[in-house]
Amino acid sequence: MAGRIEDYALIGDMQTAALVCRDGTVDWLCLPRFDSHAVFAGLLGTEEHGFWRIGPVHAADAGPPAAARRSYRGDSLILESEWDTRYGTVRVTDFMPPRDGAPQLIRIVEGLSGRVRMRSSLRMRFSYGRVTPWVHKVDSRTVAVAGPDSVWLDTEAETHGKDLTTYSDFTVAPGDRVTFTISWQPSHKEPPPAADPTASLEATAHFWREWVEQCTYHGPYREAVVRSLITLKALTYAPTGGIVAAPTTSLPEDIGGVRNWDYRYTWLRDAAITLSSLLRTGYREEARAWREWLLRAVAGDPENLQIMYGIAGERELGEAELDWLPGYENSSPVRVGNGAAHQLQLDVYGEVTEALHLAHMTGLARNDYAALLQLKLIHYLKTHWDQPDEGIWEVRGPRRHFVHSKVMAWVAVDRTIKLIEMGDADGPLEEWRELRDEIHRDVCEKGYDKERNTFTQSYGSTELDASLLLIPQMGFLPPDDKRVIGTIEAIQRELSTEDGFVLRYPTVGEDAGVDGLEGDEGAFLACSFWLADDLAMIGRVDEARKLFEKLLGLRNDLGLLAEEWDSRLQRQVGNFPQAFSHVPLIDTALRLTASGAYGG
Repeated sequence: MAGRIEDYALIGDMQTAALVCRDGTVDWLCLPRFDSHAVFAGLLGTEEHGFWRIGPVHAADAGPPAAARRSYRGDSLILESEWDTRYGTVRVTDFMPPRDGAPQLIRIVEGLSGRVRMRSSLRMRFSYGRVTPWVHKVDSRTVAVAGPDSVWLDTEAETHGKDLTTYSDFTVAPGDRVTFTISWQPSHKEPPPAADPTASLEATAHFWREWVEQCTYHGPYREAVVRSLITLKALTYAPTGGIVAAPTTSLPEDIGGVRNWDYRYTWLRDAAITLSSLLRTGYREEARAWREWLLRAVAGDPENLQIMYGIAGERELGEAELDWLPGYENSSPVRVGNGAAHQLQLDVYGEVTEALHLAHMTGLARNDYAALLQLKLIHYLKTHWDQPDEGIWEVRGPRRHFVHSKVMAWVAVDRTIKLIEMGDADGPLEEWRELRDEIHRDVCEKGYDKERNTFTQSYGSTELDASLLLIPQMGFLPPDDKRVIGTIEAIQRELSTEDGFVLRYPTVGEDAGVDGLEGDEGAFLACSFWLADDLAMIGRVDEARKLFEKLLGLRNDLGLLAEEWDSRLQRQVGNFPQAFSHVPLIDTALRLTASGAYGG
């Protein structure tokens, strides 16, 4: 059985990522890309679906012991886990070096004290655990082959096969180092070169050290901000600049339920807000690369803008169910691909335009086609902004006139007007000023409940939606507007859990059903950070700080967050780690730092 979601650590090479549990088990790894088939899929099934465990030898009936300590080495993505046994102490260092060749996962075992008996158990299963590869020796190397894929194991330890698993049993004393590396290669090509684990470790540490040094944030929440930035960088696909929402699929929003989705793609919304956080903390190269990715993905067809694309800009992300996987804690179905790719979500136009605007305002070199793209997006919105859509939360119920979607359409027009006013683009300025005013009036007339003094989820509804918290952050209305304050207070009353976190929208009760799905879900962490941000904006800074620091307390011991928090089970739920949680963490830290609203 897989560990709790918060029991996992992330390692990666900016092209794919692995999740390592506290007991030294790699339960998830897709090769060679984030969206490739998993070689280890035990996270969504059992050990039969693939895993790689390195840890002290243990009694068969006791289960593998969890590490006594684990941490990242400084500001890096190099994981160090230590076990204390009755015979001594041992450390395992796990990392994936940034690559220009074959993807590699390297594990280094070091004896620290005494003599500790160790075991490596490697069970490779291709195609998400469905295919058992042919495992054999080539000289001193072990290779697993199935169809187009091959994975090569290099180690100085003796290996043997049993029960379709490759084992290594060895003992380490102080000063001993035993290394293991797996490398992926297309099966029709020559074997990949064997790794130099020591040199790769030094190069990986150097990479992260240099990258983190670019960070311009030096406030009181630096540890949390830097760890979130490293996580966002790890979710970037280096060859193209695309940014995945999370490195996993089908980790449930509702344990045992059906709210299980594949997040290994580039949502324009998630990528745009990720870009904004990176820009605000000094990272322009990622912004430039994402802008180039965007222009390639959208190409000359903004009228058919998708809400998400593959990490290289692929458009077809057909959704399928893997019925041989039982799912994380029996949360099924397990889905790959995402059928929401072709939904209409008008807010995406606003997020993309806001990101392009911020990139322009922070000094990113002008790109004429980026400006042209903005103009084309507004030409499209002019005749489509007043349509119902599926909205920010990708509801699978009927389309509605979601207020947040209209607000973000206003943002798209507003930011493009600013671009024209600065002389960096040409467009029908007066016509678009009228369009901006028209959208604003429409939202304020049809999306606002005067009796309750709150904006609502959609036109004509009484439901609330946490996305309304973005109204002041996007500049649609000033923070001191009574309608903004009323909306914030209504969301606190009606969408907050007992522990003060925020739900996206009602999923139970007479107002539920907007998303067309069965079951419940946890508090949405991004929305909870948005509330803290809004509280600071309206002057309730002490309350904002307390909520923010309470949210920081939900991070696992390595500073990582999933998508949601289940207040009933007191555990993280949803895909992990989640860019959409780490981005608002950074943004709220920046706002609280600017306001001086922090403890200590």
